[in-house]
Amino acid sequence: MLLGEYKHTVDQKGRIAVPAKFRGNISSGAIITRGLDHCLFVFSLEEWEVMVKKITALPLAQSNARAFSRLMLSGAMDVKVDVQGRILVPDYLREYAGLKKQVVVAGVYTRIEIWDADAWGAYKGKTESASDEIAEKLGELGI
Repeated sequence: MLLGEYKHTVDQKGRIAVPAKFRGNISSGAIITRGLDHCLFVFSLEEWEVMVKKITALPLAQSNARAFSRLMLSGAMDVKVDVQGRILVPDYLREYAGLKKQVVVAGVYTRIEIWDADAWGAYKGKTESASDEIAEKLGELGI
């Protein structure tokens, strides 16, 4: 279970420290890919397999399904945690997420998200200010 948010920096080689609390989940390797809302998703190998099964089951004839599949799969890269607890984030993924020096590494139960710190602050502020509306809509779905 991955929970919490942590501030880290991107080093000059494009590496980001993975919080010690998360390292056990990805010690055997991980997949990093484009996420939604212009962040990056990091999945353990096991969770990635679950996601890939869902993606590949989407109907090929639907353009949104193809677009989502391309977003998630074409940008995916396998990563390993180095001895200092860091992962190397490829240039094209850092560019996609707009990562500058300061980032937020957030645990979202089954995945890790990596956000540019400013983008995370803006997203979090917007979401928190709309929390009543969001809760109401989720209530309609039975949550």
